[in-house]
Amino acid sequence: MVTGTKQRIEKMKVKRYKIQHSIDEYTFPKEAYIHDVTFDEKYMHVELTDERVISIPLMWIPTLYNAPGENRRKFEISQDRRMIIWDPEKSGINDEINVVDYLGPTRADAETGSVVYTPYAAGKQVAEAKTKKKKN
Repeated sequence: MVTGTKQRIEKMKVKRYKIQHSIDEYTFPKEAYIHDVTFDEKYMHVELTDERVISIPLMWIPTLYNAPGENRRKFEISQDRRMIIWDPEKSGINDEINVVDYLGPTRADAETGSVVYTPYAAGKQVAEAKTKKKKN
Protein backbone atom coordinates (compact mmCIF):
# COMPACT_ATOMS: atom_id res chain seq x y z
CA MET A 1 0.00 0.00 0.00
CA VAL A 2 1.39 3.40 -0.96
CA THR A 3 0.72 6.19 1.51
CA GLY A 4 2.94 8.93 0.19
CA THR A 5 4.96 9.14 3.41
CA LYS A 6 8.70 8.74 3.52
CA GLN A 7 10.38 6.31 5.84
CA ARG A 8 12.49 8.09 8.40
CA ILE A 9 15.58 6.44 9.80
CA GLU A 10 16.31 7.42 13.37
CA LYS A 11 19.62 6.86 15.05
CA MET A 12 19.46 5.82 18.65
CA LYS A 13 22.17 6.54 21.13
CA VAL A 14 23.04 3.52 23.21
CA LYS A 15 24.51 4.17 26.60
CA ARG A 16 27.00 1.54 27.72
CA TYR A 17 27.72 0.65 31.31
CA LYS A 18 30.75 -1.01 32.83
CA ILE A 19 30.19 -4.59 33.97
CA GLN A 20 30.69 -4.46 37.72
CA HIS A 21 30.91 -8.18 38.48
CA SER A 22 31.99 -11.09 36.33
CA ILE A 23 29.68 -14.06 35.85
CA ASP A 24 31.85 -16.29 38.07
CA GLU A 25 31.00 -14.07 41.07
CA TYR A 26 27.31 -15.01 40.84
CA THR A 27 25.73 -18.03 42.53
CA PHE A 28 23.60 -20.40 40.48
CA PRO A 29 22.35 -23.18 42.78
CA LYS A 30 22.28 -26.62 41.21
CA GLU A 31 20.85 -28.59 44.14
CA ALA A 32 18.07 -28.01 46.66
CA TYR A 33 18.58 -29.37 50.17
CA ILE A 34 16.19 -28.55 53.02
CA HIS A 35 17.64 -26.76 56.04
CA ASP A 36 14.45 -25.83 57.93
CA VAL A 37 10.67 -25.68 57.53
CA THR A 38 8.31 -23.20 59.19
CA PHE A 39 4.62 -22.44 58.83
CA ASP A 40 2.36 -19.43 59.08
CA GLU A 41 -1.39 -19.22 58.47
CA LYS A 42 -1.07 -19.29 54.66
CA TYR A 43 2.33 -20.72 53.74
CA MET A 44 4.87 -23.43 54.35
CA HIS A 45 8.30 -21.75 54.21
CA VAL A 46 11.13 -24.07 53.21
CA GLU A 47 14.62 -22.70 53.88
CA LEU A 48 17.26 -24.38 51.76
CA THR A 49 20.90 -24.91 52.70
CA ASP A 50 21.97 -22.36 50.05
CA GLU A 51 19.83 -19.69 51.83
CA ARG A 52 16.94 -19.66 49.35
CA VAL A 53 13.48 -19.66 50.91
CA ILE A 54 10.51 -21.17 49.09
CA SER A 55 7.06 -20.15 50.33
CA ILE A 56 4.47 -22.71 49.25
CA PRO A 57 0.78 -21.84 49.68
CA LEU A 58 -0.87 -24.34 52.02
CA MET A 59 -3.86 -24.35 49.66
CA TRP A 60 -1.67 -26.26 47.19
CA ILE A 61 -1.32 -29.13 49.69
CA PRO A 62 -4.79 -30.15 50.96
CA THR A 63 -3.48 -32.47 53.68
CA LEU A 64 -1.58 -29.59 55.27
CA TYR A 65 -4.20 -26.93 54.57
CA ASN A 66 -6.85 -28.95 56.43
CA ALA A 67 -4.58 -30.04 59.31
CA PRO A 68 -4.25 -28.20 62.62
CA GLY A 69 -1.14 -26.01 62.89
CA GLU A 70 0.44 -28.07 65.66
CA ASN A 71 0.22 -31.22 63.48
CA ARG A 72 1.88 -29.50 60.52
CA ARG A 73 4.98 -28.96 62.63
CA LYS A 74 5.32 -32.70 63.39
CA PHE A 75 7.39 -33.53 60.32
CA GLU A 76 10.76 -35.08 59.59
CA ILE A 77 13.26 -34.10 56.93
CA SER A 78 14.46 -37.07 54.90
CA GLN A 79 18.05 -38.25 55.16
CA ASP A 80 18.86 -36.88 51.68
CA ARG A 81 17.29 -33.53 52.77
CA ARG A 82 14.94 -33.33 49.77
CA MET A 83 11.67 -34.53 51.31
CA ILE A 84 9.44 -33.35 54.14
CA ILE A 85 7.66 -36.35 55.65
CA TRP A 86 4.68 -36.50 57.99
CA ASP A 87 4.13 -39.78 59.83
CA PRO A 88 0.38 -40.31 60.41
CA GLU A 89 1.18 -42.08 63.70
CA LYS A 90 2.81 -38.90 65.05
CA SER A 91 0.96 -36.08 63.29
CA GLY A 92 -2.28 -37.41 61.86
CA ILE A 93 -0.97 -36.31 58.43
CA ASN A 94 0.04 -38.88 55.83
CA ASP A 95 2.05 -36.95 53.25
CA GLU A 96 5.48 -36.52 51.72
CA ILE A 97 6.57 -33.32 49.96
CA ASN A 98 9.52 -33.27 47.56
CA VAL A 99 10.97 -29.75 47.56
CA VAL A 100 12.12 -30.09 43.93
CA ASP A 101 8.46 -30.30 42.85
CA TYR A 102 7.98 -26.70 44.00
CA LEU A 103 11.04 -25.18 42.34
CA GLY A 104 9.47 -25.04 38.89
CA PRO A 105 11.00 -26.17 35.62
CA THR A 106 14.76 -26.23 35.36
CA ARG A 107 16.97 -24.87 32.62
CA ALA A 108 17.51 -28.48 31.49
CA ASP A 109 13.72 -28.90 31.13
CA ALA A 110 13.54 -25.80 28.96
CA GLU A 111 16.46 -26.90 26.79
CA THR A 112 15.01 -30.36 26.17
CA GLY A 113 11.50 -29.01 25.62
CA SER A 114 10.06 -31.39 28.21
CA VAL A 115 7.93 -28.67 29.80
CA VAL A 116 5.19 -26.69 28.05
CA TYR A 117 3.26 -23.85 29.68
CA THR A 118 -0.44 -23.57 29.07
CA PRO A 119 -2.19 -20.41 30.29
CA TYR A 120 -5.61 -20.77 31.91
CA ALA A 121 -8.61 -18.50 32.08
CA ALA A 122 -8.69 -15.63 34.58
CA GLY A 123 -9.17 -16.67 38.19
CA LYS A 124 -7.40 -19.99 37.72
CA GLN A 125 -3.80 -21.01 37.90
CA VAL A 126 -1.72 -19.02 35.39
CA ALA A 127 0.43 -21.81 34.04
CA GLU A 128 0.67 -25.55 34.31
CA ALA A 129 3.66 -27.64 33.38
CA LYS A 130 2.80 -30.50 31.06
CA THR A 131 5.10 -33.18 29.78
CA LYS A 132 5.30 -33.47 26.03
CA LYS A 133 4.43 -36.86 24.63
CA LYS A 134 7.07 -38.46 22.44
CA LYS A 135 6.02 -39.02 18.85
CA ASN A 136 6.61 -42.50 17.51
